[in-house]
Amino acid sequence: MMWFFAILVVLVLGGVAVVAAGRGVPMSRAYDDRPDVVLPSAGPVTADDLRRVRFSLAFRGYRMNEVDDALDRLLDELDERDRRIAELEGRTWPSSS
Repeated sequence: MMWFFAILVVLVLGGVAVVAAGRGVPMSRAYDDRPDVVLPSAGPVTADDLRRVRFSLAFRGYRMNEVDDALDRLLDELDERDRRIAELEGRTWPSSS
């Protein structure tokens, strides 16, 4: 009787495995659903370009607050640089948003 239950358990587990695996049907094609990091491929990166950057999240990935702090610093430095260049060239610089 014990052998009967052992075989029955193996068959049930095998059936569950077949159903869970999709009965031999291949999985649908994977697609990339991560956000695009949109930076210009040519030319300088501006502060507005950095404002639009969004990184995808990953398990055990980067520390978001550190990346955000670094990006904030870069934004401030780029804004100051561009403001100073415009001032030296005699142009007016629009205020940042």
